[in-house]
Amino acid sequence: MIKKISIFFLLFFLLFWGNFSLAKNDEPILFYGEGCPHCQKVEKFLKENNLDNNIEKKEVYHNPKNAQEFNKICEEKGLGLEKRGVPFLYDDGECFIGDDQIISYLKNKKSKNAGNASETKKSFMEKLNIFILIGAALTDAINPCAFAVLLILMSTVLANGDKKRALFSGLSFSFSIFLSYFLMGLGVYSIISNFETSQIFVKIIGVFAILIGLFNLKDYFWYGKVFVMEVPMSWRPKLKKIISSVLSPLGAFLIGFLVSLFLLPCTSGPYIVIIGMLGQKVLFWKAVALLLFYNLIFILPMLLITLGVYFGLNVEKAEKIRLKRIKFLHLIAGIIMIMMGL
Repeated sequence: MIKKISIFFLLFFLLFWGNFSLAKNDEPILFYGEGCPHCQKVEKFLKENNLDNNIEKKEVYHNPKNAQEFNKICEEKGLGLEKRGVPFLYDDGECFIGDDQIISYLKNKKSKNAGNASETKKSFMEKLNIFILIGAALTDAINPCAFAVLLILMSTVLANGDKKRALFSGLSFSFSIFLSYFLMGLGVYSIISNFETSQIFVKIIGVFAILIGLFNLKDYFWYGKVFVMEVPMSWRPKLKKIISSVLSPLGAFLIGFLVSLFLLPCTSGPYIVIIGMLGQKVLFWKAVALLLFYNLIFILPMLLITLGVYFGLNVEKAEKIRLKRIKFLHLIAGIIMIMMGL
């Protein structure tokens, strides 16, 4: 119980903790005079361009303290009395006097900031998307369903042949899963990319990811209650019977396509989230490359288990380890999916 509570608080910390900086950057200061028509022109520009909240305003005609601060800045910048007037903008160590000069400066600054923000956001989103894709693929890769299917296959082939046949059957099965998932992903991408998407669609994908994450967390805290994020219990006898009929690498390859349909209920969640993201903003050939990369990560544990069995890994022992860690795998998948959705 204590372990579960600790995990809960760790999850809460990961999802909602952030870095909050208390330091505040110095804002530009606009010195103005009440009733000054040139000052009113600048104020109108600020309101029309939503810059009101970004600039600190200080009236100098009727406020001695502000007037004193204004004169101090002018003295520091070497401005004589004849050059002092309002409106007066002080920003980043520079002085701008008069409505035309101030408005021109603010326009240029706004345009420059917009360009920098756009480039920064684009670069950040590209990096973020790669991390999200890798995270989703790893979530799929550690899914207990895929492990269970492969271990049944390996034990069946080993019981009817040698290790070499088991090795090729495992590799053939893994490649079949890779190919079928890639083709399914490409098909869904083609459908999504042909429709005009919106922010609402993006939010739906995000909510879907969070729900999958919460369902996986449910399987960590209350495994087996109501449902599990795995192959449905009613499907398992049929699935095991199908896999147990495999006796050769060719059979493993053909069965892989059929088994991929059984795996969809427990492995499709992260994949659909990624395809939804790719379909709304990634060009075809880039999407193809990313889907290939995703599915390579997805089958990596299958390849490792196949090689492990060939080099002496005991299938029964591997299955015991899987069952022992199954709830922990759901925990990891749940945390990753919730963070992806957020």
